[in-house]
Amino acid sequence: MSHSVRHPLFARYYARASLSMERGLARHRTALLAGLSGTVIEIGAGNGLNFTHYPATVIHVLAVEPEPHLRGIAERNAARAPVPITVVDGLADDLPAADASFDAAVASLVLCTVADAGAALAEITRILVPGGQLRFLEHVRSPRSGTARIQRLLDAAFWPRIGGGCHCARDTAAALREAGFTIDRLTRLTSEDTAIPFPASPQILGTATRPR
Repeated sequence: MSHSVRHPLFARYYARASLSMERGLARHRTALLAGLSGTVIEIGAGNGLNFTHYPATVIHVLAVEPEPHLRGIAERNAARAPVPITVVDGLADDLPAADASFDAAVASLVLCTVADAGAALAEITRILVPGGQLRFLEHVRSPRSGTARIQRLLDAAFWPRIGGGCHCARDTAAALREAGFTIDRLTRLTSEDTAIPFPASPQILGTATRPR
């Protein structure tokens, strides 16, 4: 069954723009994935820019991406990855995986795009082993009230429609805690750190643990 999410114009724009953003993001992708081992599921893998950063201790990655154009690019990037990666169609709130079947999950610039972050995090909880890790690199609502207000206005006006479903004002750290995850490590990043411009900044990078 296809779960495709089609954003043809945005997907083509993102596939090009994301390459230029790697100047700022590449080292953070390495930090995101450092120390992972065992089986990993990557939710919303996009065009597969994380793939070259997986450490050799990872046995297998199941990379889930619902957008057909980005998934096609990810499949080509998977063939050049240093670890075995299988790219599949699927949605964050309906992952193609059995209960407690992965040691770790990765969410990278994706929780802003899902229709219901709580439902996506519940699915991640379901497929992780008890005590499993969620690695995240997400752009979030600004801690500055004025800037956050602009982000909320953009979300209400047009940003999700032109940004592939992206919501720039989400408080992802709060959503993780509400879903029962324990945040073990959290680093706050700015546009100066990642070269990602407003309104898709600031970002958070870290590790959360599924409750046992």
